[in-house]
Amino acid sequence: MLKEERHDFILNEVRIRNRVLLSDLAARLEVSEDTVRRDLTELHLLGKLKKVHGGAVAKSFTPFSFRQEEIYDHQNKQIIARKAARLLTHDMVVLITGGTTNLEFVTQLPEEIHLTYLTPSLQVAMQLGQLPHVDTILLGGKVAKDAQVTFGMDALRILSQTRADICFLGTGHLDPVNGVSEFDWEVVQLKKAMINSSRKIVLLTLSAKLNSTQRYQICGVNQIHTLITELHPQDPALADFRAVGLEII
Repeated sequence: MLKEERHDFILNEVRIRNRVLLSDLAARLEVSEDTVRRDLTELHLLGKLKKVHGGAVAKSFTPFSFRQEEIYDHQNKQIIARKAARLLTHDMVVLITGGTTNLEFVTQLPEEIHLTYLTPSLQVAMQLGQLPHVDTILLGGKVAKDAQVTFGMDALRILSQTRADICFLGTGHLDPVNGVSEFDWEVVQLKKAMINSSRKIVLLTLSAKLNSTQRYQICGVNQIHTLITELHPQDPALADFRAVGLEII
């Protein structure tokens, strides 16, 4: 594969998933990790992504910078956000993970709605802080430098004492057989705890992330109540997820 083709593949993966691992890219491209490391360095110097230890993140995923012009597939994320906002009612207690789709979601919240949000995401917490009637609780703990989320025993302890009305879960990988998965073990444990602390689980994801699997499972599809993508609920691409009983919006 030519270098230009590798670069296109890498950028597409980063835009869709926000975070990618060097080892995963090397395996999928069938090249050495040194080759991918050089590719990431070049793309970083060109300003097309941010190289981090062990991989890369999208430019829109860097802390406290939510620039819409840098958000991949922003229009479709707006569609997802508008659908998700319809599920909220006054005085709900809401759990929400990070990611640019969830960031777009919180920008769609009406200013008059009264909610309490708990989140491990620094970016989401900063965005929620601009809403006059939303109480925001940032889950405590160690901050993951790449994902910009808190994790660890402090965050898990707070979640163990919480019973939220609804949880909006972002993910990079969803499969009808293998469920929801991620490559970061600490993030997996955090999301498991968020699921266990919520009455209803809503998964927000672009359709491009469907039918993919990572190394650590967060939950099976039977633990998800609602799936929201940019597609029409009856789109053929969602047939396998309808077949396993998911509500699709």
